[in-house]
Amino acid sequence: MRRFTGYDRAMDAQGANVDRDRIAAAAAAIRRGEIIAFPTETYYALAVDALDAFALERLFVLKGRGAEKASALLVADLAMFAGLCAEVPSCARELAAAHWPGPLTIALPARPDLPAAIVGEGCVAARVSSHPVAAALVEAVGRPITCTSANRAGASPARTVREVAAHFAGSEVFLLDGGQTPGGAPSTLVRLRGGSLEIVRQGAIKL
Repeated sequence: MRRFTGYDRAMDAQGANVDRDRIAAAAAAIRRGEIIAFPTETYYALAVDALDAFALERLFVLKGRGAEKASALLVADLAMFAGLCAEVPSCARELAAAHWPGPLTIALPARPDLPAAIVGEGCVAARVSSHPVAAALVEAVGRPITCTSANRAGASPARTVREVAAHFAGSEVFLLDGGQTPGGAPSTLVRLRGGSLEIVRQGAIKL
């Protein structure tokens, strides 16, 4: 494993201490099709370019996870998410305005040309992260990235790069070290379709 270190010091909400050179190196690795482990406001996650079908396949093999379970994504903003969706209803815009950046994942009907690995039941799910490293990473990549948990299928989520390394010993995963993450409840997942709102998973944000 290769580690992009330098994020174990305290960072403010604006990410003033984020090391842009290491973010740029990690973003370049994602654009090459590599897998990056990075910190979020809950746990560490695994990122690949969400529109790269080959990288998505490698990610699912690494996790030992079936392709029938779509990966949620991180986006830089609502405009990036809208580019993945068939439509963005006003309710979704209101939820995003109220809770992004933060641990609310919104699932909306997907465009028909998206990779199958990021589409579940006809929907694509994403959020904007409040973690400065995660936010800087997706911005640097300039495209949506995956944010599936950085662990093998069925294993406990990782709060540190050491735990990520233990999950994927011997695997080619790049580690973007952001220190220990808070853990706790995962993001809340809501799905909006056909004028209805469904809470798929109750999590860090109570709706």
